[in-house]
Amino acid sequence: MTPRHAPVALWLAAGLLAAGASAAPDPAALQRGEQVYARCAACHAIEGNRTGPQHCGLWGRRAGTAQGYSTYSKALRDSAIVWDERSLNVFLKDPMKTVPGTAMGYAGVKDDGERADLIAWLKEATRPGKACQLVP
Repeated sequence: MTPRHAPVALWLAAGLLAAGASAAPDPAALQRGEQVYARCAACHAIEGNRTGPQHCGLWGRRAGTAQGYSTYSKALRDSAIVWDERSLNVFLKDPMKTVPGTAMGYAGVKDDGERADLIAWLKEATRPGKACQLVP
């Protein structure tokens, strides 16, 4: 590639990333993300509801609407959040600040790297065809 083509290649790469294209998940990041998720496991599971809702079916789901889970706060149901990488990043950093009145009494994952690894792991662990099956 010539130097004059480099800006076009960067622009195209940025466009692909913005459109949601991504490289294969980093195994080390996924392992770290699974370790962070262990903190969530007291209330959440991938495959079923616990004190908190299941994470299977998370991507693209509107907050407060997990199948078979009915004890959401009014604040979360009314939030209009749709779960994707961006919304999860904001919410998981400080749930109670992001959605005042949420029943999720958790201080959040403050470390940017831990949050990124957790989100990457969640995306992989809840991918259709994995162990993720919606349980009513």
